[in-house]
Amino acid sequence: MPIYAYRCVECDFAKDVLQKMSDPVLTDCPACGKSSFQKQLTAAGFQLKGTGWYATDFKGSGSKPAPAASSGSGEAASSAPSAAPAAPTAT
Repeated sequence: MPIYAYRCVECDFAKDVLQKMSDPVLTDCPACGKSSFQKQLTAAGFQLKGTGWYATDFKGSGSKPAPAASSGSGEAASSAPSAAPAAPTAT
């Protein structure tokens, strides 16, 4: 169950209330009794801990896929010369 923060507009009384999402919104202030008790907008308070998908997936440190040019015997593919030209040396 979520915790909602409420504040009275009239007397500035504030209270955190543990209630179900289906429960009705509180309107009567417990301090002054007026119907000016409003729910406040607050930041979500949760932390992701452990070794879940957010910590382990979609990172570059995972296993590498198999090379695509592995057709036929492994010797023919590994002994082929490189198609990229050599970089010129600085003089």
